[in-house]
Amino acid sequence: MKHEIWLVRHGETAWSQSGQHTGWTDLALTPGGEQQALGLGSRLGKREFRAVFSSPLQRARKTCELAGYGVQVVLLDDLREWNYGSLEGRTAQDIRQADPDWTIWKDGTPDGESIEQVYERAGQVISKASEVGGDVLLFAHGHLLRILACCYLSLPPRDGRLLALGTAAISVLGWEKETRVIRLWNSTAD
Repeated sequence: MKHEIWLVRHGETAWSQSGQHTGWTDLALTPGGEQQALGLGSRLGKREFRAVFSSPLQRARKTCELAGYGVQVVLLDDLREWNYGSLEGRTAQDIRQADPDWTIWKDGTPDGESIEQVYERAGQVISKASEVGGDVLLFAHGHLLRILACCYLSLPPRDGRLLALGTAAISVLGWEKETRVIRLWNSTAD
């Protein structure tokens, strides 16, 4: 039997609300983000997973806990968000004042991680999830999860630009016969 990988992006933070790039800065959830995380428990239907993994950053850990999976969680450094380097805390609009054609998917992050490094980390997570022998639940971050989906599908990491992902969104990677597929993408309560 083929197993599924369930992806959950953390709930809202002040920076996700303002559009600031939030990589390794360890921000808390907003009160609205906590409510989103609590709602994930009912949206996931108390589903049981063979393993639950989370980014060690508090916005993902707290989302996992409030969704009802905190007892089972194992923290994985490879689930951290993209290290944005000097772009940390800046909005795309701000960055484009100096470089009007800039996108993170094309131009990357000066003195942060390359998109290929994030893709490699995502591959490590997929390998670990594949060894579990059952469905796996991951709590992580927007860009990392978009790149992880590309890695799962053997697509180039820059194709993550095509996969919008809201806060507290649920997505599912699985199988269609012998082919890896997206079974559900960006399912939110809104």
